[in-house]
Amino acid sequence: MREEAVQELDLELKQPVRMEEEREVELQVEEEHEVEKESPCLVEPNTQGVIRGGDLFGYVGIEAMLDQMKRKTMKSAFEFNIMVVGQSGLGKSTLVNTLFKSKVSRKSCTPNYEEKISKTVHLQSISHIIEEKGVKMRLTVIDTPGFGDQINNENCWEPIVMYINEQYEKYLKEELHINRKRRIPDTRVHCCVYFLPATGHRLRPIDVEFMKRLGKIVSIVPVIAKADTLTMDERLEFKQRIRQDLQTHGIQVYPQKEYDEDAEDRILNNKIRENIPFAVVGTDKEHQVNGNKVLGRKTKWGIIEVENIEHCEFANLRDLLIRSHLQDLKDVTHYIHYETYRVRRLNESNTSGLGLSALTLENGTAEKNNAESQL
Repeated sequence: MREEAVQELDLELKQPVRMEEEREVELQVEEEHEVEKESPCLVEPNTQGVIRGGDLFGYVGIEAMLDQMKRKTMKSAFEFNIMVVGQSGLGKSTLVNTLFKSKVSRKSCTPNYEEKISKTVHLQSISHIIEEKGVKMRLTVIDTPGFGDQINNENCWEPIVMYINEQYEKYLKEELHINRKRRIPDTRVHCCVYFLPATGHRLRPIDVEFMKRLGKIVSIVPVIAKADTLTMDERLEFKQRIRQDLQTHGIQVYPQKEYDEDAEDRILNNKIRENIPFAVVGTDKEHQVNGNKVLGRKTKWGIIEVENIEHCEFANLRDLLIRSHLQDLKDVTHYIHYETYRVRRLNESNTSGLGLSALTLENGTAEKNNAESQL
């Protein structure tokens, strides 16, 4: 009995000690749990501050920003300016009409138009508003009649270089105004489609000189015009020779590798670069094929379907210019080519000691004179 009483007494004395030890263990576990919850921020802070949708307490409405941007953008038309360069008879006007499935070229819009070879290169532009599913686009097509049509074509690219730089200059002066327009009219050339004749040989000296000079100031997309005059084997060999010449002469054509923003863009653009130059066929006539209407050229041995990638690469060119890279073409024009021109002009102004006021004063004086003359 004494032994049992002693044991009970020992248990009663040890119980507070055990309870205190258990309480200490629980406190230690809770402290460790709190440290584990706080440790990601203490040990590895989230410097980017990215909060995912699952981390939000409820719906915020950030995704509605896309609808706001779309609604605001659709009120005003997009602007896209495309230049077509090549000899007469290569189908420039036809291809442009085929691209936009409407009569937008200079020839189709000019009544009583007569084809004649120009003595000098002079540029002509025509603008249209194209609307599709509520989306408007102000399309300007710049044609270059007289290019490469003379016996002596020396420096025939100079009027084209001058025109492109004039549009950059016009945009720069608008930017430097004290009271700028909310939306500056954009007449800069966003893309230059250069037409190569389907000779089956190599690039001509005029092709090399033109693309070498223009590739530094505008995005160039070379195409093989009237590719249906070549067999499939001849077409592949011709494209390989052209790619070799482009690499040999250091000619930059769109899309350039150094402008690829990420791995996804690089994969997509590499596929495009493998197909450059695009072998294209243009037409605005429809024909019946297996009960369906298709754009094509009818020959004695069949119909060449323009939008069939088995027949030509017109669909690839259209996807590049309109469906996948239209905005990128505009971005490259603004952030690369125009920016290069802007830096050069401002450096010239600073070197001459006139600074920014030289450009604004020149433009402001002209406007003042025009206003006074009207009065």
